[in-house]
Amino acid sequence: MAFVIFLIPCFMVGTDVAFSCQNADDFVGASSPGDIVIGGLFSVHSEMLRPEEDPIKPVIQNCAGFEIQVFLQTLAMIHAIETINNSTLLSGVTLGYEIYDTCAEVTKAMASALRFLSKFNSSEDAVEFKCNYSDYIPRVKAVIGASYSEVSMAVSRLLALQLIPQVSPASSAEILSDKIRFPSFFRTIPSDFHQTRAMTRLICESGWNWIGVIATDDDNGRFALESFGVQAMANNVCIAFKEMLPAYLSDSTFHTKVDQAIENIVKEKRVNVIVVFMRQFHVLKLFKKAIERNVNKIWIASDNWSAAVKISTMPNIRQLGTVVGFGFKNGDISSFQEFLRNLHEKPTENNKFLREYIMLLSVCAHLEYHDFQRCIANQSQDNLLENDGSKPQIWRDDFLNANVEPGFIHSTMLAVYAIAHAIKGLCKDRDCTLSAFTPWEKVQSTCSQPCSPGQVKKVTESPHTCCYECIYCPENHYSNQTDMDYCYRCNNKTYWAPVNSSTCYRKTIYFLAWTDWFAIFLLLLSAFGVVLVLSICVIFTKNLDTPVVKASGGLTVCYIILFSHFLIFLSTVFFIDIPTEFKCKTRQAVFGISFTLCISCILIKSLKILLAFSFDPKLQNFLKCMYKPIPTVATCTGIQVIICTFWLIFRTPFVNQNFSIPRAIILECNEGSIVAFGIMLGYIAALAFICFIFAFKGRKLPENYNEAKFITFGMLIYFIAWIVFIPVYATTFGKYLPAVEIIVVLISNYGILCCTFLPKCYIIIYKQETNTKSAFLKMVYTYSSKSAGSVAVSQASLDSKSSSFRATVTDLCKTENDSVNGNCHFQVPGQSLIKGKVLPQNAARTMVRKRVSSI
Repeated sequence: MAFVIFLIPCFMVGTDVAFSCQNADDFVGASSPGDIVIGGLFSVHSEMLRPEEDPIKPVIQNCAGFEIQVFLQTLAMIHAIETINNSTLLSGVTLGYEIYDTCAEVTKAMASALRFLSKFNSSEDAVEFKCNYSDYIPRVKAVIGASYSEVSMAVSRLLALQLIPQVSPASSAEILSDKIRFPSFFRTIPSDFHQTRAMTRLICESGWNWIGVIATDDDNGRFALESFGVQAMANNVCIAFKEMLPAYLSDSTFHTKVDQAIENIVKEKRVNVIVVFMRQFHVLKLFKKAIERNVNKIWIASDNWSAAVKISTMPNIRQLGTVVGFGFKNGDISSFQEFLRNLHEKPTENNKFLREYIMLLSVCAHLEYHDFQRCIANQSQDNLLENDGSKPQIWRDDFLNANVEPGFIHSTMLAVYAIAHAIKGLCKDRDCTLSAFTPWEKVQSTCSQPCSPGQVKKVTESPHTCCYECIYCPENHYSNQTDMDYCYRCNNKTYWAPVNSSTCYRKTIYFLAWTDWFAIFLLLLSAFGVVLVLSICVIFTKNLDTPVVKASGGLTVCYIILFSHFLIFLSTVFFIDIPTEFKCKTRQAVFGISFTLCISCILIKSLKILLAFSFDPKLQNFLKCMYKPIPTVATCTGIQVIICTFWLIFRTPFVNQNFSIPRAIILECNEGSIVAFGIMLGYIAALAFICFIFAFKGRKLPENYNEAKFITFGMLIYFIAWIVFIPVYATTFGKYLPAVEIIVVLISNYGILCCTFLPKCYIIIYKQETNTKSAFLKMVYTYSSKSAGSVAVSQASLDSKSSSFRATVTDLCKTENDSVNGNCHFQVPGQSLIKGKVLPQNAARTMVRKRVSSI
C-alpha cells in the first residue's frame, strides 16, 4: 500500500533562544519514558506571542502569561503517573508521559496532536497516511486534555483518525458528548448542559428574570450561551443583553470589546445579575475594568473560573458585589499536596515547565504575594531569557499550595487513573508490551465500570458523579439500559422481575388444570363415584320386587337419591380448569341443590323407619303428621333453590385474579358472598342434623334391617368432613383451593352413598336368603315381640298388636308354598309351632300396612 509521510516541521525562533523549537524534542514541555506513553495537552501559558508584523512564514511563536493553576494540573498528571508506577495497579508495566503546552491556541495544540499521531519507534517523527489504522501503533496510547473545549474539539477530530482516546479534565462543551463527531473523546467532568440547567434553576429560585450574559466568542462560549438560552427561555427568564468577547487576548479588539461590555452593564441599571461564560484570564480583564467603573452586581460564574484563586485574590474584588459559582466536586488531594512540598527535590532536566517556574521565582522573588502573582503572569518566555541566572532561586512551595484548585486537580488525576484502569483491563489476558494493543481498542475511561442492564448507579462517597457503585435492581424492578440512575417498576399485577433483572416477565397464570396430577386423581374418584351410582341403579332395577328394595322406599325414591348423588359427583367437574363465570355460578348451585335433594329424601326415609317401628301412640301420631314425602322433599329442596337464586342474583360468584403470590396470578372463583355460601352450607347441615336425630332414634332396628344405623353413620361422616373443611378452606390459598372443596364434597358424598346403598347391595348379592319375605317377616315378628314385651301398653294396644301379628302371619302364609288347606305353620324362635287359619284377605291387608307395607 502506498503511503505518504508527513514530516512534522521544527520551527526555529532563534538559535540563541532556549525556549524556541530547534528540534522535535524541544517542542515537549515535560516527558518521561515508559512502556506505554500518555500524552498531555495543557494551556500552561495563556497566550502566544505575535510578531510585530503579519507572519510570512509558518512559525510557532513563544508564549506568555504563565498560568500557575494549569502548571499545577501538569504536576497533578505527573504525580498520578508516578503513583501508579509505584503501585501494583499495572504490575510489570510502566507509564510514561509527554506533556505539551497549547498556549490556549488551537494551532499549537494541533502541532502537538500531530506528534501524538506519529508512528512509534520511527526514526523520524512522521505520520503515515493509511486507509486503515487498525494495526497502526502511534507514539502515545491516550491523551489527557485539553483545558479548553475549543482546543479539545480541534484535537479530538484529529485524534479520531486513529481513535486515540482523549480524556479531558476541564472541557465541558455539550457538543463534545456527540459520539458521532467525537468518537474517542471522554471527560471526567459533566457537560455544560447540567451547569446551565443549574444556573437557570438558581435564577428562577431567586426570582430573577432580567439578566445579562457575557461569553467568549469561541466554540465553548457559543455552545454554553446557546444551552443557557434554551434553558432560560423554558423557565421564562429574559436575557437583556449578550456580550461576546474575543477568544484570544492577542486580539486587537479585545480591550475595546471589554469596555463596550462594561458600558452596557452600567447602562442597563435594571440588570443586576450577570452570567459569565469565560476563561480565567478573560474574567481578570473584565473584572479589572468593572472595579474601575465601580460596578456592583451579582455575578454567576461558570465552572471554568468559579474557583480560580487568581480571581478570588484580586485587589478590591469585594467591590464587584456577589459571585455565585458552580464548580467541580473535590476529592482527596492530600498526596498531591505532599508532592508539591517535595517538588524542589525533583529533577528538572525533562520538565521545562518546572524550569520556567523556578526562573519565575528568581525574577519575582522580591515581590509580595499579589504582586508576585502578577509578576509571574506577566512574564514572557523571551523576558525570562534575559534574566536567566541573574538572581538567586528562592523556593516558595506555599505559593503553589495556595493556588491549588482542588476540582481541576482531582479531575486531572481522575483522568490518569481512568486510563490506567483501562490499560489494566486490556492487559489482563495478554503480555502488555508496547505493541500489545492499539489505541482504538475500547478504553474504559471511566471512574467506575458501567452498570449493566439489571443494575442501577448508586453514588458513593466520591465527590464526582462519575464515581458510583452498581447495585442490583430489587425484586419487581428492572433497568433495560446501561448506567441507569434508577430502576423502573414492573406492573405488579401482571408482571414481575427477579433481582438484577433487565426486563419484566409476565406472571404465570395458575389454576387447577385438567392435566394436573391431583386434578386427574380427583376426577378419577368422581368418575368412580358415577360408575358406582350407575351400578347401584342396575342392581336395584334388577331386584325391584325384593323386600330390600321395597324397604328402601321403592325404586322411585332410590332413583331420586341416586340421581342427586350423580349430580354431586358431576358438580366437581366445574371446580377444575380455567374458571369462567358459568362455572363459578353453576358449581355451588348444582352441589347445594343436589345435596339438599339427597338429604331431604333420606330424611323422609328416616321418618318412615320411625313410623314403621314405633310403638308409642303419641310418637306415631306426630310422625304421621310429619310424614308427607312429596311436600316435604319439595319444600326442603325449594328453600335451597330460593337461597341459591337470591345468591346468584344479588351477590353472584365471579372470576377473580389473586395476586398474593409474587410471581403468579391465581385464577379462582370468588364466591361473591361468604354469607350466602355459609347459609347454603348451613341449611344443608341443618337438614343433615335433623336426619341424624331421626336416624339415631331408629338405630335399634332389626339386625337385618338396620338402615337407620347406616344413615346415622353417613351423617357423621358428612359432619366430620365439613367441620374439617372450614379451617382448611380458610387457611388454604393458591390453585389447590378448589381441590380442597372437591375433596370434602367427594368424602361426604361417598360417605352417604356407601352407607345408604352398599349394605343393601351386599344383602341383595351375597345374602339372598335374607332377602325373602318370610325372612323379613320373621325379623319383624321377633323385633315386635321384644318391643311389646318391654313396653307397658293398654289392652287395646295389645289387641291391636295381636291382630297385627296375626295379620302378618296370615300374609306370610299366603305367600309361602307350605300352606296346606288354609292352614299355616310358622315357627317362632323359643315357642312351639303355631297353627292357625288364614285370615280374610281384607283384614290381612289392613294389619300389614301398619308394620310391613308402610316401611
